[in-house]
Amino acid sequence: MSHAETIVMSVGGSLIVPDQIDTKFLSNLKDLIHTEATTNGRHFIIIAGGGKTARRYQEAAATVTNLESDDLDWMGIHATRLNGHLLRTIFRDIAYPIMIKNPDEILDVSKKEKVIIAAGYRPGCSTDLRAIQIAERIHAVKVINLSNTDYVYTDDPRTNPKAVKIEDIIWADFRKLIPAEWAPGLSSPFDPVAAKAAEAGGIEVAQINGLKLEELANYLHDEPFVGTKIHS
Repeated sequence: MSHAETIVMSVGGSLIVPDQIDTKFLSNLKDLIHTEATTNGRHFIIIAGGGKTARRYQEAAATVTNLESDDLDWMGIHATRLNGHLLRTIFRDIAYPIMIKNPDEILDVSKKEKVIIAAGYRPGCSTDLRAIQIAERIHAVKVINLSNTDYVYTDDPRTNPKAVKIEDIIWADFRKLIPAEWAPGLSSPFDPVAAKAAEAGGIEVAQINGLKLEELANYLHDEPFVGTKIHS
C-alpha cells in the first residue's frame, strides 16, 4: 500500500470488547496507528463493531420481551457507536472530532484528516457493509477486517475440527461459505450484504487477527502476512 492511500479498516467488537474492554489491544492499536499516521503519513478510517456489549443488551432485552429484528439491530448499532466513541477518544489528538455514522458523511471530511472513526448507521446489515460503502465513496480498493481469528475457514473451527484455513479466495467462492442473508447477531467472517457489495465493487478485503498487529503492519507494507485475502 502506498503511504498516501487511505486505509479503511473494520475493527471487530470481539477485539474491543471480547468480554471486558481489552485495554491491551487498544493500546497496541493506538501505537500502531499513531506510528503509521504520524511517521509514515498514512490516513485511516476505522469502523467500530459492537462486540459483547451489543450481544448483552440484545440478550437482556430478548429475555424481558419479544423483539423485532430492527430492535436487535438498533441495539447493535448503538453498541458500535459507544465503541466508536471509545476509539475516537483514544485517538483524540489525531482524530477527526466527529464520529461518522452515515457513510455519505465521509465526503464532507477533509482528506487531510489522519484518523476518522465511524460506526453503525441503519438496521439491515453490520458495520462490515459501512466499511465497504465508505471505501466505495473514497474510491479505496482495499478494506482491512480485523477480527479475533487468523484466517477465514471453510467452517467454524470452534465447532468443526476439520475446518480448513483459507489464505486466498475469490468472492464468488467465499459467498458460498456464508449465509445468504443478514440477521442481527450473525456470526460470519464477513456480513453477507457487505460481501455482495465488495464483490460488485471489486474491493479486496484482508481478514487479519487484530491480536497479531504485526500481521496488520506486514499487510500495510505489502509484505507476506498471516490472514486471508478475499477478492474478485
